Order: sequence, then structure tokens, then C-alpha cells
Amino acid sequence: MKIIYYPGCTLKTKAKNLGDTAVAAMSRLGIELEELKRWNCCGAVYSLADDDLIHQVAPVRVLVRAMEQGGGKLVTLCSMCYNTLARANLIMKNDEEKRNTINSFMDEEKDYNGEIEVVHLLSYLKDEVGWDALKEKVTVPLEGLNIAPYYGCTLQRPREVGIEAPGSFQLMTELLEAAGAEAVPIAEADLCCGSYQIIGNPEAAGNNSAKIVSAADKAGADALSMSCPLCEYNIGKKQGGLPTFYFTQLLALALGVSPEECHFELNHQSSFELLKSKGIVKL
Repeated sequence: MKIIYYPGCTLKTKAKNLGDTAVAAMSRLGIELEELKRWNCCGAVYSLADDDLIHQVAPVRVLVRAMEQGGGKLVTLCSMCYNTLARANLIMKNDEEKRNTINSFMDEEKDYNGEIEVVHLLSYLKDEVGWDALKEKVTVPLEGLNIAPYYGCTLQRPREVGIEAPGSFQLMTELLEAAGAEAVPIAEADLCCGSYQIIGNPEAAGNNSAKIVSAADKAGADALSMSCPLCEYNIGKKQGGLPTFYFTQLLALALGVSPEECHFELNHQSSFELLKSKGIVKL
């Protein structure tokens, strides 16, 4: 079985530990993530200006490519890519005036009218694979790992594109439990990590990330699981306190993908040390 997926820019460089593990994990589940052909950057951030339609050309062009490739669904991994593509898709489905304007900007492309469904991998795993079926494929259960699911800003906001209702973190919780780990809930699971303020106001971003790490630590979590390269940078790379993983790394490991293929060298060193200390990775 094949499903088209959009990797996005960072998954080809500093977040290979997100992209490559998703491909490897899904292969173990009998599903081929077929990379979207001729993809471009989604724009990284959805424009907050209502009339900034030129900003929507990049994500809509991605959706046009998905329509051309066929299949009806486009799977995403990065939270920010998902948010940007899903919100651009809403415009093209629901706002005729804006849709016509955006299509006119792309006079060399086919007109796009919202034919594609943008799906985050967490939703796809639940709806198309199922937690029971996934659990049956687990060969390296993540027993002894207490993981706090972290969603950040863009997986649930705005409500119209959220993968689940704000304040509910069941998708990642159920994935972690299916993989054999213990999910540790924290109220700060949707607190912003500081996002791009790490450039303009690094102190403010650092304070937010520190709150998330502190909350997870107090709740008894060994590590945090996430879906956004920027969150991983702010919380994992810049904080360096509590280990962090992409949810795809944990899924891949549980499905028997080798530690080398999981690219733990791109995580903070403490992350791999945690896995060794729990006996999940034996090297």
C-alpha cells in the first residue's frame, strides 16, 4: 500500500531523525510513504494577515502537486507543515473569491479546488492502521519508558484543522502506549515552545521551553515526544535537560528498526543514553 507524503525542508537536513524514521516505521507496517514529487517549501508559517494571499501560493502549489500525483490524501509529519498546508487547504475549499485569486496567481498550474485531504501521520496511524494492529507489530516494546506527549502550538490550533480537540492529547498518548511506553500527561503539552522567538527574543523562548521541560520532569517523565523540528530544537537542543524524541523515532524503534536508522546522533546525547539505560537499545 502506498500513500503520498510531504517531507518538508527540515526533514531532509537537520530532522532526518523525524523523516527517515517515519518512512522506516511505516514500511514495517506494510505501508510505503511515497515522497511527493517536485515538492517545495510550504512557507513554514501560515500567514497571520487575512489578505496575504501571495503567501498561500507555496502551500497551494504543494497541494497541486499532490493532486497531480493522485491518491486523494497527503500525509505530513512536521506539525508546522501540517498546519500550514491544512489551513491553506481550507481557504481553497471554502473561500471561492480567495481560491480564484490564488489560482490566478499560478497561471501555469492546474486550478486547485481543495481536492486533497491533508492528514497528519498520527491521525493516519489511528484511522488507517489502528492501535491494535500496530501493537501486534511491536517487536521491541518500550517498557520502562515514561514519555510525556508534547503537541506544541500547531497540532490543535486553530480548531478547524486540529488533529484533535484542544486539550486532548489522545493520539500521541495511544501511540506511545501501543509501542509499550507509559504516557505521562502534562498540562503544558500545548504550551508554545517559543517558536521563532528563539531568534528575536531568545530569553522569552527559553523561558517557555524551560516551563515545558520542568513540567514533564515534575510529572515523572523520562523524556518528551514531539512532532515539530522547531520544538525539538528549542526544547531538546537548547534546553538539553530532559531527553526528547520525535514520535516517529519511538515508533520505529518499537517496530524493530535499528538504532542506526533512527538517527539518534541527531538528538541530544542524553536521549540515546536514556534508551541504553532502560535496556531498550543494546550496543
